[in-house]
Amino acid sequence: QVHFVESGGGLVQAGGSLRLSCTASGNTFRTKTVGWYRQVPGREGELIARIGRGGDAEVYADSVQGRFTIFRENFANTAWLQMNNLKIEDTAVYYCNYPFAKTSWGRGTQVTVSS
Repeated sequence: QVHFVESGGGLVQAGGSLRLSCTASGNTFRTKTVGWYRQVPGREGELIARIGRGGDAEVYADSVQGRFTIFRENFANTAWLQMNNLKIEDTAVYYCNYPFAKTSWGRGTQVTVSS
């Protein structure tokens, strides 16, 4: 069973930046598309960014396009989400997973954006 560990969240003012990281256990990371999700209490989780196994084919949700960048390093089993120009509506718990081969969810990392 794959396990993800997300980190890097915190409290930041609107307009600020954060970089989240996600490290996966196991040895299949390099074969999978990786995605970042976020969830707000009472709302469905949202896939906001994904990146192909080769580090290309990035796709972003409209809500984060132009502000967030996803990248990965396969030898480290790690993916990152660089978040710039954060908005209050970006406040959520952020998770990573494999969009086309979902496995168990990690604990996520809380991002809180204040005005």
